[in-house]
Amino acid sequence: MNQITSKIRIAHESPLSMLDLSRNYNDYDYALVHKFEDTPEYYEFFVESLKQGRHVILDNSIFELGKAFDPKQYLMWINRLNPTEYIIPDVLEDAAGTMSNAIDWKNNYQPSVDPSVKSIGVVQGKTYEDLVTCYRYMDQEIGVDKIAISFDYSYYLEICPHPNKWMGFVNGRVQTLARLLKDGVINTNKPHHLLGCALPIEFMFYREFKWIDTIDTSSPIVHGLLDIPYEACGLLTKQSIKLVDLLDATPTGKQLDTIGINVGLFRSFVRGFE
Repeated sequence: MNQITSKIRIAHESPLSMLDLSRNYNDYDYALVHKFEDTPEYYEFFVESLKQGRHVILDNSIFELGKAFDPKQYLMWINRLNPTEYIIPDVLEDAAGTMSNAIDWKNNYQPSVDPSVKSIGVVQGKTYEDLVTCYRYMDQEIGVDKIAISFDYSYYLEICPHPNKWMGFVNGRVQTLARLLKDGVINTNKPHHLLGCALPIEFMFYREFKWIDTIDTSSPIVHGLLDIPYEACGLLTKQSIKLVDLLDATPTGKQLDTIGINVGLFRSFVRGFE
């Protein structure tokens, strides 16, 4: 079982030009597997991070590709990199498909992974019942080392309709995690990962959730590259641009300053002013 840390660890995906700098503001490093094939310098960054003793999570790139990376190729990259943790291939908002993928992975791929490399299972579904079923399957049947929960299930907007859909996503995940905890679904002895971010202010609600170990979001970086500084409340809307589409960006001095402001404010939402 992975060790639960006392503070939530943060990673902000960053463009190639900022990767070395990112080790100064990221608590760990978050890799997208599909970029390994066409961007060797991206892959080598994570090789070097592991050599430095840094924690590395390898993502199956479903958010970027719309479907999880090919499992055979994914296994090859897992074994080549040997990350600290990797995310088992899932299916967006499909509990049955995600559970099917997970058992297939456990039976046919996981035996070839070094036992020191920990697995992360993503919860997927369209209803609360779906999410509970998928969660318990990942936790009890698959026995993953960590459980991940995404920021943008359509279910969140059903239970928290709001004129600002990003606020609906925020309220939806907050309420869903609180309900899962109240209903005894959350295994508080197992670390959890929060995938992505609608609005940064959401993470103020999780300071007492000691079972949340890691989060990843490119929000402070993307908005900085777009010359959008966080305000005291963070943001009231979100630019729907993936960091992977800005991977070749080289920030100006002004953009670096904005990124610095955003990263600092984001960290204050997660941890308070340290």
